[in-house]
Amino acid sequence: MDLPELAIAALGGTVSMQARNAGEGVIPTLTGETLLNSVPELTTLARVNVETLGLMPSASLDFEFLLSVLSWAKFQIKQGAVGVVITQGSDTLEETATFFDYLWDCDEPLVLTGAMRSAAQAGADGPANLLDACRVALAADSRRRGVQVVMNGQIHAASAVRKTDSLALQAFSSPIIGPAGMLIENSVRYMRPPTQRNILPLPQQTTQKIALLEVSLSADTLVLNNILDLGYDGLVIAGFGAGHVPGNWSDVIETIAQKIPVVIATRTGSGSTARSTYGFIGGEMDLIRKGALMAGLLCPRKARILLWLLVGCQRQHQLTSYLWEI
Repeated sequence: MDLPELAIAALGGTVSMQARNAGEGVIPTLTGETLLNSVPELTTLARVNVETLGLMPSASLDFEFLLSVLSWAKFQIKQGAVGVVITQGSDTLEETATFFDYLWDCDEPLVLTGAMRSAAQAGADGPANLLDACRVALAADSRRRGVQVVMNGQIHAASAVRKTDSLALQAFSSPIIGPAGMLIENSVRYMRPPTQRNILPLPQQTTQKIALLEVSLSADTLVLNNILDLGYDGLVIAGFGAGHVPGNWSDVIETIAQKIPVVIATRTGSGSTARSTYGFIGGEMDLIRKGALMAGLLCPRKARILLWLLVGCQRQHQLTSYLWEI
């Protein structure tokens, strides 16, 4: 039987972590080859090319490194892989998936997975997640769906997935729309068809800096006042409720928005910003009049990634056409 080709890249994260000595915290140590050995069943499903591209906690990943991983993944597709799986830490998994999804122009699936329990813990979920992710990457129905995250038996679209629990096995969810699919008795089952995606070109520059600030009760404007002087090229604000800020932030935002893009998202974790409901100073109608853009359903972290990419390919003028997508 001629098996399909599958590519796997290991970047590190909890899925690769063990403690070197008793009583010490776990750190990334397991290579991609070692992870592959934990799922022997996979050799009956595909011919696998596995590479260890990094051994680091996902909190230490950066855009430059992710661009190199993206290049590797696209090369695997050109070499004949029917899908690519990437393992990494869960802390930034939703952000990495979003970053790749804006740039992934292949019909073949790119699937990200990780673990909530280290390889040293009883009941480690890494092997099961890896096997599930590979099944998703190999499934014909996964084509033209862009980048997906597979965790705990569920399939999430990169545009919607968020980490909503710090330690639980069911840490990932897709607020409002729910998972795109799930694995049932080792079969990949989707609950909705693929949607049209708007792909960005690779950024022409990578030195741009996008600030992300969160509002809070009685927040001062010290950092906000210095955003321009600090050299930022864009600003995302995680606002109250449907996209609101304290009144003393409003005029400062107007000044900033005359120089760089300003996006207001909601810090709530679910739901959309508004456009035409609240008219008070610091409400969304006031902020829109002063030049800010509302993120819609995009969470603050995803909005920051989008803005970084748009500035990098000099398409920040197209920001509004992306913000209300999910």
